[in-house]
Amino acid sequence: MDDKRIVELFFQRDEQALTETRQKYSRYLHRVAHNILQNAQDAEECVSDTYLRAWNAIPPHRPSRLSVYLGKITRHLALDRYAALTADKRGGGTTADILEEWRDALPDGGGDPADDLAVRDALNRFLRQLPADKRRTFIRRYWYGDTIAAIAADSHATESAVKMTLSRTRDELKTFLEKEGIAL
Repeated sequence: MDDKRIVELFFQRDEQALTETRQKYSRYLHRVAHNILQNAQDAEECVSDTYLRAWNAIPPHRPSRLSVYLGKITRHLALDRYAALTADKRGGGTTADILEEWRDALPDGGGDPADDLAVRDALNRFLRQLPADKRRTFIRRYWYGDTIAAIAADSHATESAVKMTLSRTRDELKTFLEKEGIAL
């Protein structure tokens, strides 16, 4: 079933919307959550919570791209769960590594919500100007939380080449944001 029809089912408050959403997107959403949490049970709970959040938010919200909308909900839920799970201890997993990599590349996010929109818009402009392979590597690492090894294997590159690409892209992003007037 296509996404427009699924969204219409949500608007009709038809529970078939949840069945169709689960059938079409459960693997994708589980991957997003599992890459952050590294735990199947926690990932499954985030995916289930995603369906509940979508049910409560649609309507009135009408997502233009259902997959992106659901992925964003799942990602935020997984990051919140990760923060709760690691509040008293230092994690050694991929998520801790990713957050550490990001620390110097982006603003801390503790300021004005309008600044968050400016950062989002600047980040989107930055990503659009990247070559496709560089953008794909960047998004796989920092949106999906894929490991360096997985990215390297899929792109037929060495892990050190992927690390270097990510490092240089973060540096380019930092320079780009500074030129955009976004304080880091």
